[in-house]
Amino acid sequence: MALWIFATLFAASAQAIRFYLQKRLSTGGLSPVAATFARFVYAPVPIAVGLAAWAFTGDTALPSLGDGFAGYAIVGGTAQILATVCVVALFARRNFAVGIAFSKTAVLLTVVTGFLMLGETVTWLALGAMAVGFAGVLLLSLPEGGGLRGNPFNVASLLGLAAGALFSVSAVSYRGASLLVETDLPLVRAAMTLCCVTLFQTVLLAAWLAWRDRAGLIAVFQRWRSTSLVGVTSLLGSLGWFTAYTLQTASLVNAVGQIELLLSMLISGLLLQERQTRRELTGITLVGLSVVGLILLEA
Repeated sequence: MALWIFATLFAASAQAIRFYLQKRLSTGGLSPVAATFARFVYAPVPIAVGLAAWAFTGDTALPSLGDGFAGYAIVGGTAQILATVCVVALFARRNFAVGIAFSKTAVLLTVVTGFLMLGETVTWLALGAMAVGFAGVLLLSLPEGGGLRGNPFNVASLLGLAAGALFSVSAVSYRGASLLVETDLPLVRAAMTLCCVTLFQTVLLAAWLAWRDRAGLIAVFQRWRSTSLVGVTSLLGSLGWFTAYTLQTASLVNAVGQIELLLSMLISGLLLQERQTRRELTGITLVGLSVVGLILLEA
């Protein structure tokens, strides 16, 4: 199995668990921004320690960062923060599996973002497979009890689509940033990028919470037993995503990462006792078929 596929599957598994933990935090009184902050705050220090240990034991200097790295890192980090806030806010309106499915519209949007930002393209057949996924998204966007005549442009669907668009920007930006780390070692590229990005995200969100939600900022550390689990799963997942983005185009990485949909459905049913409607299951299935088609066509 190619390293990028293994890294993606690992990242998707860790992310499904992390979203479950974040849903529990958000439904337990923590604001969406505070729950998002819990994802990033525990990451920079252990990554920095790991990089320092690698440099010390290998008697080598840390790689330099190429021109443009900071721009990609800031854009990607900001987009990821906003996307995660949208997903956490969505959990209060729709069930867990549907919320994850909405966020996974990123795989359909990353192709456009990748072309605009990095000039990366996919085939027409791949675009056809993505159209199947969009059909699934339309089914998921209909409000509960509204049937096929429901208005797809409700708050839940807009939050989900916004999350997908923002996740696509962050994925392509992270790939652009990691390619500018001057080393041939994929894991070191990923760790350097992740360390810089999560440090920026931690500082930005801490400042925001100190200004707008000081109680939420304090609660993240008071509830460290649960928030630290979010941080650990986020760290492991992000390291997997960044490694995969270093090795493969963001659109293909996100396509394979759709396996998270199946994991979220298992979590939704087994741990949250949530049940999907037939329409929602059909929508999730269409999105899943779109992913399988993309993998077969592009991998």
